[in-house]
Amino acid sequence: MDQPLQSVDHRPTSLEVSSLRKSFERAGEDEVRVLEGISFKLQAGESMAITGPSGSGKSTLLHIIGTLEPPTDGCIDIDGEDPFSLQDGALARYRNLGVGFVFQNHQLLPQYSVLENVLMPVLAFARIDEEARARGLELLDRVGLHERAHHAPAELSGGECQRVAVARALMNRPGLLLCDEPTGNLDRSTAEVVAELLFGLHRAEENMLIVVTHSMEIAARCGRRLELRDGQCFEV
Repeated sequence: MDQPLQSVDHRPTSLEVSSLRKSFERAGEDEVRVLEGISFKLQAGESMAITGPSGSGKSTLLHIIGTLEPPTDGCIDIDGEDPFSLQDGALARYRNLGVGFVFQNHQLLPQYSVLENVLMPVLAFARIDEEARARGLELLDRVGLHERAHHAPAELSGGECQRVAVARALMNRPGLLLCDEPTGNLDRSTAEVVAELLFGLHRAEENMLIVVTHSMEIAARCGRRLELRDGQCFEV
């Protein structure tokens, strides 16, 4: 039976990454070292951009922070506790309740309505009740899509789908919001709309926000910026 840590069932408020390393083994090839001793801290209400050239390990770092894959060495502390010490069920619960993800591709499920997509994070560990539906509709209202709640994703534009993805990521009020190139597939004007919504909701929800981006406009909106170069990070 899983023994959940304190951080599983409450909203995370601090993140500490310490001496994080990640390497990959490939058959017949030398070990590929991607991250070399990454360290930083983040608190509730703070935002951080992670920038760097393609292949520098930005998405890998984000995936480790989000517990989608383990580090080779080093550790991540959430409110002083290591989520990778959790057994599988408790880790899945922590990831569902404590972390929100927004990817470059919105990854909406086409067979479900906009509202049903927003409610998906609730279904992993609970039933949809009136409180959850009210939260989902509130978020859709905040991203300007309340009237589209019962539409299919195919009836929305790319920018609208990404706004739905932002609402979905916030459904469980996560303390840590991770975004991987959230405006990368959007034209400039649509990207500005999505970015304004993303940062406005971050301020309203007072979560920890980490954004991987090639956009210096997006990076400039963050309170802090880390640049990855040659597997190491530098705060700029």
